[in-house]
Amino acid sequence: MIRRVHVTISGRVQGVFFRAKSRERAVSLGLSGWVRNLPDGRVELLAEGPATAVAALLMWCQSGPPRARVDECRVVELTPLCDMRDFQVTG
Repeated sequence: MIRRVHVTISGRVQGVFFRAKSRERAVSLGLSGWVRNLPDGRVELLAEGPATAVAALLMWCQSGPPRARVDECRVVELTPLCDMRDFQVTG
């Protein structure tokens, strides 16, 4: 089963390698999508792939890399489109 999620993560999530580490984790799980910083200090992520892999990435996002502090991780389920091939850091 394929799952696609849009995630916004708030807390101390910029300047702590959140984007780079989430990309590493997503690639290791075989997911496609992207991650970027938002102007308000949050991180935004879109991920698609096998449901178990997406669940593993979401679990990781609850704490992030060692220097991060995650206050909130909002997840919105989307319809899978299978329109991405890799996982990129943008913005």
